[in-house]
Amino acid sequence: MNKKTVRDLNPEGRRVLVRVDFNVPLDEHRQITDDARIRAALPTITYLLERDARLVLMSHLGRPKGKYDPRLSLAPVSHHLQDLLPDYRVRMASAVVGPSVEILVKDMQPGDVVLLENLRFDPGEKKDDPRFAAELAAFGDDYVNDAFGTCHRAHASMVAVPQAVRAKGGAAVAGFLVEKEIEFLGNAVNNPVRPFYAILGGAKVSDKIGVIRNLLTKVDGLIIGGGMANTFFAAKGYEMGQSLVEQDAVELARALLDEAGDRLHLPIDVVAAAEFKADADAVIVPADQVPADRMVLDIGPESIAAFQQMLAGAKTVVWNGPLGVFEFPKFAKGTFAIAQTLADLQDATTIIGGGDSAAAIKQAGLTDKVSHVSTGGGASLVFLEGKPLPGIDVLDDK
Repeated sequence: MNKKTVRDLNPEGRRVLVRVDFNVPLDEHRQITDDARIRAALPTITYLLERDARLVLMSHLGRPKGKYDPRLSLAPVSHHLQDLLPDYRVRMASAVVGPSVEILVKDMQPGDVVLLENLRFDPGEKKDDPRFAAELAAFGDDYVNDAFGTCHRAHASMVAVPQAVRAKGGAAVAGFLVEKEIEFLGNAVNNPVRPFYAILGGAKVSDKIGVIRNLLTKVDGLIIGGGMANTFFAAKGYEMGQSLVEQDAVELARALLDEAGDRLHLPIDVVAAAEFKADADAVIVPADQVPADRMVLDIGPESIAAFQQMLAGAKTVVWNGPLGVFEFPKFAKGTFAIAQTLADLQDATTIIGGGDSAAAIKQAGLTDKVSHVSTGGGASLVFLEGKPLPGIDVLDDK
């Protein structure tokens, strides 16, 4: 990565604004149900604190639409972060910007942490508002981006804030998590050890057109599963019964099939269910023989075996999107079988895109068995599409 990182900072005694991704899931009691994103930022946070920096952390949580929503306060995150950092003082700001925050930040000592309230409580965040960014930038001497999951968003905390910090003489650098994400994804896509395979799943072809086109120029094979495979089947003229088919994308899928030649691989057989329910009656049928009253919810055993054989010798694999409705155990076999296949690969780099793929690999209990699980579903897709990430481009070059 040709961007400066926290290793290039001399943070002693300085106030460092760190954009983190603490957009964690909360239950109805506002308890954190998965703290993976918080833990992912700890290497950068502790590195700076051990060097006597004063940290001002900023993150969004959910979609509050530019106004205060107590259900989306970062207060639970602040309490949890204090538990994870027992040797340091973590304080929660009552607002994003303003006099009360200024007082709190001014009172900081080396080794202190202040977590600002949810950035998206202020409409200026999503608008990349320079006024709002200037207020945030006033809280820090330097800026660190460790929020890969938001790097594809040109929001104030991602773009205008680092620009404002640089304008007053500070540095704008990447944290360890962002560095790791870019190195894994960048090496996989631009300098892969071959054979290089990609696996794409999920519901919609239209969400991943650019990704498919970009990867087809780089991979030795591209496996398509999940709901998006149905659209490719429809493009081949198969009747798909009640399955999810993106009708507007059928022609596009047909064009992609023509472009891909023998590099694009679809399931051979599928699991067709009578309805979209966890305990629905299901049959295994060839992909071109889906009954009119059924819908495809998973790939079948022949497809699993064929994909496993294909991946057996892989040296680099990127996977984004489940191969079936893995939330229902009955229709999770394809997704979990391929997850296990990647976990069992020897001397291979296996990268799981964020979002549902990360949830699936975690549910399969295999997170520690793959090389890297991305923290950013949308950001990793944009990266795999070959597009620039605004939150990365704005950082200082080496």
